[in-house]
Amino acid sequence: MMEQSANRTYRLRGSRITGPQQSALDKYWGSYGIEYQDELLDITSLFPDSQNVIMEIGFGMGEATALIARDFPETGFLAVEVHRPGIGKLMLRIQELNLSNIRIIEGDAHPIIASMIPDACLDGIHLFFPDPWPKKRHHKRRIVTAEFLALIHPKLKQDGFIHIATDWVPYAEHIQEVFSVSPLFAGGVVKRPEWRPVTRFEGQGITKDHQVTDLRYLKN
Repeated sequence: MMEQSANRTYRLRGSRITGPQQSALDKYWGSYGIEYQDELLDITSLFPDSQNVIMEIGFGMGEATALIARDFPETGFLAVEVHRPGIGKLMLRIQELNLSNIRIIEGDAHPIIASMIPDACLDGIHLFFPDPWPKKRHHKRRIVTAEFLALIHPKLKQDGFIHIATDWVPYAEHIQEVFSVSPLFAGGVVKRPEWRPVTRFEGQGITKDHQVTDLRYLKN
């Protein structure tokens, strides 16, 4: 089932979108959105004034992405998300903070990375609070897998990194297990860096004694 709005075709993902979020999508998609395509992006033309390019996978409602982009104006942020409400909200944040260094692709990360991202073009990847898929039968749906590491490895520059944050201890253990058997990356648990803001979601979890784990891995 598809829904058409202002010449944009959206997949229905089950989340309810607000009026302001939909208006932001209709008004600003042409400025910040990138349609999925089965060909490589010209990253340099997307971010001509950026010294570095970071991919933000699954940015949710865009709170962390917008704040990081504000604090690092010379870095380009290529943001990927499947849910329209989050995309609309991030576009509202872009306007509120007067940001020019974010571009957004709507869709699943795997096909986007495989089809649209050139090799050796990313300085880093941020993956904050991915869905843990806690049930055993759902383990294959977790984004951090050996296949995912093989997919992102050539897209990163020589000194590229992936920084992950999760508030679910078993998922942190899963991430460490996947990386520990991969020769493609080296790293592990780190202290939360000052540049990564504590989002409202994270703050609520901390008040409930949820343990937040930051992990950082460098490309070998």
